[in-house]
Amino acid sequence: MLTGVPSIFAPMSPPSQTSPQTPPEATPGGWSGRFDEPVAEIVKRFTASIPFDHRLALHDIAGSLAHARMLAACSIIDAQDLADIERGMAQIRADIEAGRFAWSLDLEDVHFNIERRLTELVGDAGKRLHTGRSRNDQVATDVRLYTRAACDEILALLGRLERALLDLAEAHAETILPGFTHLQVAMPVTLGHHLLAYVEMFARDHERFVDCRRRVNRSPLGAAALAGTTFPIDREMTAHALGFEAVCRNSLDAVSDRDFVIEFLNAATITMMHLSRLSEELILWMSPRFGFIDIADRFCTGSSIMPQKKNPDVAELVRGKIARVQGHWVALVTLMKGQPLTYNKDNQEDKEPLFDAVDTLVQTLIIYADMVGGIRVKADRMREAAREGFATATDLADYLVRKGVPFRDAHEAVARAVKAAESAGVDLADLTLEQLRAFSPLIEADVFACLTLEGSVAARNHLGGTAPERVRAEIALARERLSRGAADTTSRGA
Repeated sequence: MLTGVPSIFAPMSPPSQTSPQTPPEATPGGWSGRFDEPVAEIVKRFTASIPFDHRLALHDIAGSLAHARMLAACSIIDAQDLADIERGMAQIRADIEAGRFAWSLDLEDVHFNIERRLTELVGDAGKRLHTGRSRNDQVATDVRLYTRAACDEILALLGRLERALLDLAEAHAETILPGFTHLQVAMPVTLGHHLLAYVEMFARDHERFVDCRRRVNRSPLGAAALAGTTFPIDREMTAHALGFEAVCRNSLDAVSDRDFVIEFLNAATITMMHLSRLSEELILWMSPRFGFIDIADRFCTGSSIMPQKKNPDVAELVRGKIARVQGHWVALVTLMKGQPLTYNKDNQEDKEPLFDAVDTLVQTLIIYADMVGGIRVKADRMREAAREGFATATDLADYLVRKGVPFRDAHEAVARAVKAAESAGVDLADLTLEQLRAFSPLIEADVFACLTLEGSVAARNHLGGTAPERVRAEIALARERLSRGAADTTSRGA
């Protein structure tokens, strides 16, 4: 991990409602000399972001330290100023981490709160820190650092969930259940193959967050308010110090861009959609009408009136939580659509949707991996269900095609066989050879091998198929991919 760059992003304790007020001469902030009267209390509360942006504090400190060291290296501030700033920031960081930092609503946001406290601790050196930068590039830097940390955490949690699914898939590589289209029985599949479908979804989510991270990981620091600065700064130095891969190359775009947040929220929405789909299946499978699985008690609740109930509340809540994450994505797109260049106060509204989406997705991924690990599969009931709905009908059609029957003719013959079996109240495999030959004289005794559930899934032994052999091969490849991804994350170190 890069020294001084925090990877945490969980909510810290909210600012105290009894924080000491700022001296009158400092109100309302860094522009007080321009105004003849203080900001109204209702406006102060309406415009203040400190109730939520305080969670950027450690990222703000990391950005300020990188900026201060660059200023010193470029001879814009002297070595003593840098030493004082580093000493003061160390104290502020310790106070924040210990929960004893006194946040003030009068100082509006996390940046002014930290800067004011730094000035109290180290005097004029604290006042020199803001040389060559603006809150516009400062907050853009903080949000990028936060979002990058969120990407890294989510990537790790996606890997954990995929491994839980792979463990369950490996244990049930040969367990057969019905595959569905239109929620009607279609063909037999193995449970391992079914679970690997979700592994594929989460692998794509992993790719999206990796790709998103690349565009997040560009430094806006040094763009200042909008046009850059007259001081001889070194933007590459601060970018390198903070672990950014590149700098934002246009100062106007650097301070106003929130595409990276929108992209992150889009990736988060798709991941939540995948979790919602899996939740829907787990909810159905746990219903007595399916009876395919049981979810561990610790992830379920009961009823206040019906003592027999065991409700899959976690899965249901996950299915519902996509609404808030998707809503945040729509909110950010809407927030940005009408803004002229460059920074506008509207952008203060970017943080709460981002923070809540991160919290929601992180908590969901954490609990979901544990819930998957606690699933008990009812293999007998799955197999029984796979024998319903004539799941091997396509296998019979394929059998006839291999005998030389055109597929459309085979399809028609099997449709008539299904109708006859349905009338008799039996499965295709329960029809006698004589009964089957009534639909095609080409049917021989070897037909029954393809009408078994095991024969059906084993026959699909090709890339992407449901055969147990193929399932185990895909599990091995997925584990190898996850191992490579873990190694890449370790080497990235940010």
